[in-house]
Amino acid sequence: MRITGGTLVRRVIAGPAKELPIRPTPDALREQAFAVLAPVLAGAVFLDFFAGTGVVSLEALSRGVTRAYLCEHTLAATALIERNIKALRVERERWELVIGPVQKTLPQLAARGVRAGFAWCDPPFTSWQLGPEVLTIARECGVLEGGARVVLETPPKVRVEITGFEIIRQLRGAALLRAE
Repeated sequence: MRITGGTLVRRVIAGPAKELPIRPTPDALREQAFAVLAPVLAGAVFLDFFAGTGVVSLEALSRGVTRAYLCEHTLAATALIERNIKALRVERERWELVIGPVQKTLPQLAARGVRAGFAWCDPPFTSWQLGPEVLTIARECGVLEGGARVVLETPPKVRVEITGFEIIRQLRGAALLRAE
């Protein structure tokens, strides 16, 4: 997807190779979450934890987010993200790929003054408990603004409670949270 003259242009992006431990966010979940978030995305800064293919950030950018920070530690995934961003011709000043374990890169972003009103957290499915851990780090280091909206992907029927976050809506396979 790419914005051209105010029109959303849909494009197919490259998915992960079978050997990569990446589970892309289902289209239905992305559509549901962005339908809820759409009215308040324009001009925002967006954090994408465990960015994988980069599709969530690309969606956010196509919906008016000013800048996206894509956090990813898998080198093969970072190459895939760069390929997808290049294919969609996203302006370089609108995104930054942050390479390394997200638990370490978040304090570095905070030290640079990055503050975001939105985040998407999609940890590896087998290690989904990293999600609450990462969100706690993001809130404590200040990279998430007070009131920031966060989508946390979880296994089906899991309801999470994270100190410093309020559940605003339960989605299929995720929770929409607000940072306090």
